Amino acid sequence: MPETKFDEIAVGRGTDLVTLTRWVLAQQQYVPEATGDLTLLLTSIQFGCKFVASKVKQAGLVNLLGLTGTANVQGEDVKKLDLLANDIFRNALISSGKACVLVSEEDENAMVIQDHNQRGKYIVTFDPLDGSSNIDCGVSIGTIFGIFKVADHENPTEKDLLRNGRELIAAGYCMYGSYCEMILSVGNGVNGFTLDPAIGEFIMTHPDIKLPPRGKIYSINEGNYKHFDEPSRKYVDMVKQKYSARYVGSMVSDIHRTLLYGGIFGYPADAKSKRGKLRILYEVFPMAFLIEQAGGKATTGTMDALDIIPEHIHDRSGIWLGSKEDVEDVEALYKQQQQ
Repeated sequence: MPETKFDEIAVGRGTDLVTLTRWVLAQQQYVPEATGDLTLLLTSIQFGCKFVASKVKQAGLVNLLGLTGTANVQGEDVKKLDLLANDIFRNALISSGKACVLVSEEDENAMVIQDHNQRGKYIVTFDPLDGSSNIDCGVSIGTIFGIFKVADHENPTEKDLLRNGRELIAAGYCMYGSYCEMILSVGNGVNGFTLDPAIGEFIMTHPDIKLPPRGKIYSINEGNYKHFDEPSRKYVDMVKQKYSARYVGSMVSDIHRTLLYGGIFGYPADAKSKRGKLRILYEVFPMAFLIEQAGGKATTGTMDALDIIPEHIHDRSGIWLGSKEDVEDVEALYKQQQQ
């Protein structure tokens, strides 16, 4: 019997499919001190993603799209599906027994798991439904998450939350669109898994994703051009002469395309949003972690994005991320401005 090649298994051409659960379990053999706690936590996250994916598909049918009449802590209108997704992930993470503190875009304060019997050693930061303003027009949306380890799960402190992104131990996102795909890194590269609705499992379809050193696509909201700082305007002027512009307006969708095809995504701080628009703990950090794990780079323009230390759980930052050489072009323009 001929030997089955790994890439045939990974992309589902063989009979022995690599599921997300199987892949995560296999990673434990490379970590001598592994306890299985992270595996259980990731299993609860993938359950939440499957649940939300099913609700996104049903959204138009079950009238989940009406405004709740409330706003989240960012001042944005919250739709019912946002609240449902937040509840799904919060309940899944608590029931895993492996989370200690939860930080969600939808909640003003961090949530410490009160039941010590259900409290684990991980902090999970997440945006339960990124890009939800695009639900009505059918644009892909997603969930973004990052995982930190807490120093003392019995006595978590603010220091456990307000730390730089270099301390992430895992991060990923799940995209809900024409198909459902999870992109995940546990610190040894980036892999993609597509949900097969027939068997209810995420199957590895994009093993070991690597960004090319330079791409041919730039992704930025040029509607904000007049508010950009000088380096950002110079970069857009330069790159539009040679690259194609692609901008969805849903971070998960734009980053997903950047990961698969290369190029650069930018959402810089500007005159309207002087500290930037994207939230550090559950948008900037997870995406920067994935990009770096795939061989790319992430920067604010003046410092590596993963080196930021937020002052509040909902702090924001500007961000440029993507292919390494493209991002270095942006950094060079910021450096020129400082000279």
